Amino acid sequence: METELSKHLGIEHAIFGFTPFPEVAAAITRAGGFGVLGAVRYTAPDDLARDLDRLHALADGKPYGLDVVMPAKKVEGVTEADVEAMIPAEHRGFVTEVLDRHGVPELAEGETSGWRITGWMEEVARSQLDVAFDYPIKLLANALGSPPADVIERAHDHGVLVAALAGSARHARRHAEAGIDVVVAQGYEAGGHTGEIGSMVLVPEVVEAVAPLPVLAAGGIGSGEQAAAGIALGAQGVWLGSLWLTTEEADLHSPALTAKLLAAGSGDTVRSRALTGKPARQLRTEWTDAWDDPAGPGTLPMPLQGLLVAEAVSRIQKYEVGELLGTPVGQIVGRMTSERSVRAVVDDLTRGFERAVTRMNRIAGRSAT
Repeated sequence: METELSKHLGIEHAIFGFTPFPEVAAAITRAGGFGVLGAVRYTAPDDLARDLDRLHALADGKPYGLDVVMPAKKVEGVTEADVEAMIPAEHRGFVTEVLDRHGVPELAEGETSGWRITGWMEEVARSQLDVAFDYPIKLLANALGSPPADVIERAHDHGVLVAALAGSARHARRHAEAGIDVVVAQGYEAGGHTGEIGSMVLVPEVVEAVAPLPVLAAGGIGSGEQAAAGIALGAQGVWLGSLWLTTEEADLHSPALTAKLLAAGSGDTVRSRALTGKPARQLRTEWTDAWDDPAGPGTLPMPLQGLLVAEAVSRIQKYEVGELLGTPVGQIVGRMTSERSVRAVVDDLTRGFERAVTRMNRIAGRSAT
């Protein structure tokens, strides 16, 4: 699975794996792909440095990258406390009502939430970058589009490529104008924040819009045949996230959540604002249903919603409250039916890719070479 982009980065397969787990990112890299560690959950620079140390040690000298969540425009002088103060009492009461209805216990006295979406904040994201550029990362991806111009310049000064996710050709053109190097065309099927255009339509539109910049196909890809389809549409690789959640190296800290993922079908996800305030595909649960119910108060805009539900999500995860327990995941969850090693997943992807290429060569009357 070699493309111009994979050759430039020095990787064997044009498989880019996004994950919140350093062990998974390192395993993807060791298997010949390109592991990308998600940084949004790191609020303390020391924690990110610890896991980058871990990733670097396990990567065997092979390349890897980092994914941040950073707004393109800076808002001066706004602290997390300022944002917290904007959350209406009605919404706090609704959270309490839903948790009480399902008998979710409180956190222990003195225990703080282990889940907070604060990586979007300017000072947090920049502190992550201060750490990241001390490591030999080869790619910096931004999940909220193009990062600020000075960040792009700083990455380029370190010889680091910059990637940005796009859900439309219009977004992709904006990224190209901002000076990014790689566009990730993320279709409607993808897990997490995603737009409304399916990958089959989106990928060729983005490829045409930003040519000659390389494009990665994301969303609805969980097999080698699907990866081959993305490359046939003009992409120079595939960006996979959901597929790694049920690998043996992943550490979800929840056997119940792993079981839910393995049992879920492709129709068991929903695009909901319940987690962050922006549409994000995730497992459909009674938690997402409660927030999407017109009888409720409705979700708050990002970042208010993420801060509002942070402690609630931690409580649901800690006590594994099955009917409320969920996670961001794409429609490809229907293919995630067993726990496998990262190496086994990559091997399966490359075999499927070879099968697809052989089949198309046969149809075209060519020998597979």
